[in-house]
Amino acid sequence: MSMMQEFREFAIKGNVIDLAVGVIIGGAFGKIVGSLVDDVIMPVVGSIFGSLDFSNLYLALGTVPEGTAPTLAAMKAAGVPTLAYGNFVSVAINFLILAFIIFMMVKQINRMKRAEAPSTAAPPATPEDVILLREIRDSLRK
Repeated sequence: MSMMQEFREFAIKGNVIDLAVGVIIGGAFGKIVGSLVDDVIMPVVGSIFGSLDFSNLYLALGTVPEGTAPTLAAMKAAGVPTLAYGNFVSVAINFLILAFIIFMMVKQINRMKRAEAPSTAAPPATPEDVILLREIRDSLRK
């Protein structure tokens, strides 16, 4: 079997297609959560902690040229090495929200699977050797 045939068989399996759809939806969902964090949650958190803009929090690691504005964009434009920990805080909050939402989704799916499992579970089929042994037993009784 050639490598192309193996790849084609792998690519058309249902699980691979489901994974691809999940990655695409996950990317879009990540953008939604990113917007929620950046545009809704972080401004509220910033207002609680005194009008902080988390995306602009940094620590200058080099000498700052005279006359450079004290913003992250100005520091980067001036070539000053910076530790932009505010962006990390935003990304960490984004991750926590996304992880919590995925946890809740998986929990809900597992609950639905448990609820439907007893109603759809058919009794297991009797193994063939047991059937043959029963037939032998019944024929010996006669």
